[in-house]
Amino acid sequence: MARRRRFNAFSLSFLDVMSCGFGAVVLIFLIIEHSTDDDVRAVSRDLLAEIRLLDYEIESGRPDLAELQERIEELKRQIAEARRARMSIVEDAERRRDELDDLEALTIAERESLEQLKTDVETREEEVDRLRAIEEENAGRSAIFVEGEGDRQYLTGLFVGGSHILIALDASASMLDASIVNIIRRRNMPVERQLQSPKWRRAVRTVEWLTAQVPIDSQFQIVRFNTAVESALPSEAWYDTTDANVMSDAIEALGETPPGGGTSLENLFDAMWRMDPVPDNVFLIVDSLPTQGANAPRRATVTGRQRMSHYGDALKRLPPNVPVNVIMFPMEGDPLAPAAYWSLAQNTGGVYMSPSEDWP
Repeated sequence: MARRRRFNAFSLSFLDVMSCGFGAVVLIFLIIEHSTDDDVRAVSRDLLAEIRLLDYEIESGRPDLAELQERIEELKRQIAEARRARMSIVEDAERRRDELDDLEALTIAERESLEQLKTDVETREEEVDRLRAIEEENAGRSAIFVEGEGDRQYLTGLFVGGSHILIALDASASMLDASIVNIIRRRNMPVERQLQSPKWRRAVRTVEWLTAQVPIDSQFQIVRFNTAVESALPSEAWYDTTDANVMSDAIEALGETPPGGGTSLENLFDAMWRMDPVPDNVFLIVDSLPTQGANAPRRATVTGRQRMSHYGDALKRLPPNVPVNVIMFPMEGDPLAPAAYWSLAQNTGGVYMSPSEDWP
């Protein structure tokens, strides 16, 4: 008879508990997995809808994007053109402002010069009777009044006398400035800027000062010369100093044409021979030795030795017994000029002077 196994209540209960526990875990796992799948499918449907909406918006927006890009490029181009136009307008405004300032300065200077000349003429007309009583040899030997940085008196020694007085103004390009670099720079400027050159305006004021000193019973002529000789008056005839309008017109004519070209002293002296009568007193306003003779040179440049040669040839054509008074405005690069013109003044009985920058 077989041996009966002993019944163990604990073993049966443990297996029941484990089975129930495992079944509960499986049930929970099935419930959670099912819910997650539903949520995932729901979320996937929403995301898919949004993706399809975005795709639609992208596809429908591509033409608008291309058009907007074209408009942006067009706006960039218009902005660039507007900037360039603005810069051009600003530069033009600045240039016009400079021209206006120069024009105002020129107008004021010319007005003051004209008023001063009218005052001098009126004063001379009032003193006609007294001047006629002064001996001709003493005319023009008094102290010269000049307005500058304060009132000053200059005793120049210039004899502004004679019956036929010639004032010759060098109108070559070198009269634009004292240095070669600035001469080249000013020569390429507009005419209005050239006329405002301090050196040229000073030369014109010198002519104005000399005309105011001419004796009342003398006749005068004003010429400007470079490679040619041109009268600043209506004709090459001699004019009376009592004609105030002629004086004013001559000074104004000198200020309307800028200097230019080379210098021919030989042509100036030839022109003096053609004057009837030949001048008996000459005032030469110059800054350098001549750059050519009677004819144009073959080369564009001239050496110091060639300048002296042209100067020597010109002296041979100078009318005899004519005092030449030289007013020198020295130029850079022509060191022989002062000595040469000093010799010319001494040999002819004239006066040489190289005035300060604020004269007259």
